[in-house]
Amino acid sequence: MKHVIIDHVSKAFVKEGTPALNEISFEVEEGELFGLIGPDGAGKTTLFRILTTLLLADSGNASVNGLDVVRDYKEIRKQVGYMPGRFSLYQDLSVEENLNFFATIFNTTLEQNYDLIKDIYVQIEPFKNRRAGKLSGGMKQKLALCCALIHKPTVLFLDEPTTGVDAVSRKEFWEMLKGLKQQGITILVSTPYMDEASLCEKIALIQNGEILSIDTPEKIVDQYPKPLYAIKSPDMSRLLKSLRNSQIIQSANAFGEYHHITLSDDGIDSEKVLASLNMEGSEMKTIKPTIEDCFINLMRDE
Repeated sequence: MKHVIIDHVSKAFVKEGTPALNEISFEVEEGELFGLIGPDGAGKTTLFRILTTLLLADSGNASVNGLDVVRDYKEIRKQVGYMPGRFSLYQDLSVEENLNFFATIFNTTLEQNYDLIKDIYVQIEPFKNRRAGKLSGGMKQKLALCCALIHKPTVLFLDEPTTGVDAVSRKEFWEMLKGLKQQGITILVSTPYMDEASLCEKIALIQNGEILSIDTPEKIVDQYPKPLYAIKSPDMSRLLKSLRNSQIIQSANAFGEYHHITLSDDGIDSEKVLASLNMEGSEMKTIKPTIEDCFINLMRDE
C-alpha cells in the first residue's frame, strides 16, 4: 500500500516567483523509512508543509493514507504527526504540560498511547517538571517527537530533526526511529546530513526543488558512473588546485583529509596521476563512493 503519493507537485516562492518545488513526484510505501536528502533551500520543508496540509501547492496532486491533502485536510491532520525543523513547543510549559496539552488536542491521554512513546519518554521523564525552553537540544528533540506521536499517527513527518544536535543525540534519535518503524509507522524524514541517508530504506536526493535520484542508498551508490579515488599530499590546497588544472582529472572535490577524484580516462593508473602532479608525499587509493559523492556528481550532471 502507498501511504504517501506526490504527483507532479510544484510550488513557487511568493516573492521571487522561482520554483521552490518543480514537478516533484514519488511514492512512499506503508511502513517505510523514507529520507528526503538535500541542503538548505532544496525544498524539503516546503514539500513537508504541503503533505501536512499547512501549505497549498500551485499545481499537482498529493495524498496521504489515500486522502487528498486539499480536500481531506481535516482527516489527514488527525492521522499524521509532524515535527518541524524549528523547536515549536511551548517553552514556558514543562515537559509534562506540553505532552498533556498535545494529548488533549487529539482527545487522548499520555497513558493511552504510552506503549508507543515509552522508550523515548523514559529518557525525558526525569526532566518532566523542567520548562521545555530549558532543555538541551537533544532533549528538546525527544520531547518534540513524543508530542508528534502522542495521538498515534500512521505517518510521521520529521523535518531535519537532528540539525544542530550533538553526534550522540543524533545516533540515539535514529535508533528511536528504527523502533518506531517496527511498530508499523511510516516515517518521512528530511536531513541535510548525507551520512544519515544510509540509515533510511529509500531516499530521494533533492536540490533546487527537483529530485535528482530516488532509490535505496545502496543502489544509488552502485549507480556511480566511474571509478572513484582518494588522494592526499602534505599540501592539500596546492594539490586541489593542481588536480583541477590537470587534463587527466575529470573531477576533484575536497573531502576531509582526502580529495575525491575521477579520471578523464579509466585506463589511466594511479602512478601516472601521481607522476603528473609531481608532488612529494602524495598518496592515492581506490574508494567506494558515498551518498555525498553521488549527490555532487548528480548536481554536476544537471
